[in-house]
Amino acid sequence: MSDLPTLPVTFRPGRTRAVLLSAGAAIFVVITTVAMLLERLSVGERLSFVFTGALLAGALLLLSRPKVVADESGVTVVNIASRRRLDWAEIVQVNLRPGDPWVFLNLSDGTSLPALGIQPGIAKQHALADARALRALAEARSTADPETRQG
Repeated sequence: MSDLPTLPVTFRPGRTRAVLLSAGAAIFVVITTVAMLLERLSVGERLSFVFTGALLAGALLLLSRPKVVADESGVTVVNIASRRRLDWAEIVQVNLRPGDPWVFLNLSDGTSLPALGIQPGIAKQHALADARALRALAEARSTADPETRQG
């Protein structure tokens, strides 16, 4: 297939990530600024404001972490709090059905792995194109028998 992306390729929800990182930075700056402008706060109270802003920004940073990295030997799925490495042969099917919040990878062991790095959220067409590209890569690189594939 000539329309396959060049490896390595990283799929991630770019717009969603930009919104989350911008919001995290804005929240931290606003809360820190408020803490510094309130004259009646003690140093400890100001530090608690700054800590709270950092905690909220950190949570948004974690939410912006998901990605799917495809390379010659397989796929690395990075979700909010986990990372999993898969060989191409382990991926039986790449699914993004209407209404799904993100791509699901059906695996050769019978389980399904959510891949939050491809999610329709803000940029539906981009996610669909990414899902198609990952599906094409999986089909081209997998050593599984094509007749056992569904859909």
